[in-house]
Amino acid sequence: MTKSKLYAALIWGIGLFATSGSALADELNGADTAWILTSTALVLFMTLPGLALFYGGLVRSKNVLTVLMQCFSIACLASVLWWALGYSIAFSEGTPYFGGLEAAFLAGVLEGSLSGGLPESVFVMFQMTFAIITPALIIGGFAERTRFSAVMLFSALWLLLVYAPVTHWVWGGGWLSEMGLLDFAGGTVVHVTAGVAALVSALVIGNRNGFGTTAMPPHNMTMTVTGAGMLWVGWFGFNAGSALAANGDAGMAMLVTHLSAATGAFVWLSMEWIKYGKPSVLGAVTGMVAGLGTITPASGFVGPAGAVVIGFSAGLICFYATLYLKTKLKIDDSLDVFPVHGVGGILGTLCAGIFASSELGLFSGQGLAEGMTIGSQLVVQAIGIVAVGLYTAILTFVMLKLIDALTGLRVSAEEETEGLDIVLHNERGYDL
Repeated sequence: MTKSKLYAALIWGIGLFATSGSALADELNGADTAWILTSTALVLFMTLPGLALFYGGLVRSKNVLTVLMQCFSIACLASVLWWALGYSIAFSEGTPYFGGLEAAFLAGVLEGSLSGGLPESVFVMFQMTFAIITPALIIGGFAERTRFSAVMLFSALWLLLVYAPVTHWVWGGGWLSEMGLLDFAGGTVVHVTAGVAALVSALVIGNRNGFGTTAMPPHNMTMTVTGAGMLWVGWFGFNAGSALAANGDAGMAMLVTHLSAATGAFVWLSMEWIKYGKPSVLGAVTGMVAGLGTITPASGFVGPAGAVVIGFSAGLICFYATLYLKTKLKIDDSLDVFPVHGVGGILGTLCAGIFASSELGLFSGQGLAEGMTIGSQLVVQAIGIVAVGLYTAILTFVMLKLIDALTGLRVSAEEETEGLDIVLHNERGYDL
């Protein structure tokens, strides 16, 4: 064989290998698809019925149906909006700040469309479940005093103007993604946005009548613990599913998620035991949620020992943040969305920049991005937190003021005393 023929054969072989490799990369992966289908069901299970029951048990009995109704209705509303515009804004190519509209109404999403090794329809649905639970989390900040019409209008605007653009920034190839922000499953996208929005909502709408002077205990802790258990199980889909594959990353994400939740719950109940003499069931489940929210951004980057530290930090810091917000600042974030999810999301996003490092011995993670040190990664993490927090706060404030002018935000004092179940829906949670 002449040299020219040898070179031609070599080039042809390289080209064939590259082409086949590209084809393999675009082929449907059955194992990954099965896992993400399962994860999608788990994340939807977090909202319906998990979050609905968790929140429903925490409010007073005269408002339980209202909370269940809001969670259920937001799931329906968010699903349709994600189909219409949300997915396109989040994941279509556009500017670094806002996705394009070429995928509006899921144009081009067919049975054979792929997103990596997954059917694009599965990826759309998986991401839809995140878009459902995030605005549903916010209602805990203004529970027991807000009009149903205001909740629906706010949730719609907030999903399209806050959640979807921030998702594009972090997961859709936007500017924070380009900077190298580490957010595996939603520390900024879900927890910082929801926590900040809940805090702003609590401030704008105002405290419940009697807050600070009248006891407002949960009406059904059995319901709350049931919902908490569903959240814990569903969170495996939330974090491990974010690997978008059935692989070691998913397995480690599941392990660290569980460890952080368990540690957060134990630390929170221990703090109550020390401070008040008795550990409470409410403290245990709240600490669990704090541990879950805090590990979320770091779950795909850290190891087991790092996860225990993160869970410990979540139980401790979120515990004191909750006390400070209610007793010192006198802010009625009804179901502790900001001190648990907001503070947890901030803490976990920062911790991801530390415990992802592969140079911490027992506490090492999977390694920082190429060229990053812990210091430089923490700078990027802090920029992401501040940018997402400020953007969310400003737009949430503007939306609430606009909705207040259009429809009014909260019910009257008399209606609040009577209870929103009867006032807004003409139904009762219990007939005794």
